[in-house]
Amino acid sequence: MKIGVLLSRVRVEEKWLFEALEKRGLEYDKIDDREAKFNFDAPGGWLAYDVVLERSISFGRGLYATQVLNAWGVPTVNMASVAATCGDKLATTAALMRANVPQPNVRVAFTAESALAAIEEMGYPVVLKPVVGSWGRMVSRINDRDAAEAILEHREVLGNYQHQIFYIQELIRKPGRDIRAFVVGDETICAIYRTSEHWITNTARGGKGSTCPVTPELNKVCVEAANAVGGGVLAVDVLEDPNRGLLINEINHTMEFHTTVPTTGVDIPGYIVEYTMKVGQEKSEARGQKPEVGSQRPAAGVAG
Repeated sequence: MKIGVLLSRVRVEEKWLFEALEKRGLEYDKIDDREAKFNFDAPGGWLAYDVVLERSISFGRGLYATQVLNAWGVPTVNMASVAATCGDKLATTAALMRANVPQPNVRVAFTAESALAAIEEMGYPVVLKPVVGSWGRMVSRINDRDAAEAILEHREVLGNYQHQIFYIQELIRKPGRDIRAFVVGDETICAIYRTSEHWITNTARGGKGSTCPVTPELNKVCVEAANAVGGGVLAVDVLEDPNRGLLINEINHTMEFHTTVPTTGVDIPGYIVEYTMKVGQEKSEARGQKPEVGSQRPAAGVAG
């Protein structure tokens, strides 16, 4: 089996993944997404891969690369359809709604005036999020009308059309923490609490991780959420509502786990590699022959 690892830079997560691949004796290539090239008429070396593990930091690069690869019949972890859903909060919300997975109340508007009306219908405070973004950036807690008017005006003049898609979420009175759970296939393999004095609890923003037990309830809602967006290797962010229980906040398709592995002791890189092998094996079996590997190892750009 031959595996491609599409990446932006080698972080601790990628180092752990390389170790897991090497431990299993798997042949793999590191593919820098800054050098990757795709010729639609001549896939070339890309077809040598049984599966490509996508680890791009850039949502756009990862999404478009996997779209091309999937069109050629090269499976990816995760698939482009999953990335497209998870990378857009509105698309995630729609997928969860279709699957009847519990989540906070959300309203969407397309002008500052209609967004202000939606916010006041919900009642303060609310959370305004960009539909595309990560690490808690540009996520705003809006406590009153003055703040709402200022932030909405700011978003309107930023220029990017996505900033004018106003995604408004109710503020959940969480107990100073949220939960990040890791789903691989049909199993929640581990979870951590992310605790912070700030209302944003992302570890990228200073939140502290501690082990969270994977209860049957947590496993059920996380697997349902993962299946709702297409499944694969996913990090599911969960909020604890005092009245409604566990609510799905967001789902991440290219997650970090440098805090979770030492906190929980769970071999997340090993789980990811085993799942990636399974996806690659399914491709090999589907075509009914042993994977063909070119006589030359593709260069970093893997151009056709």
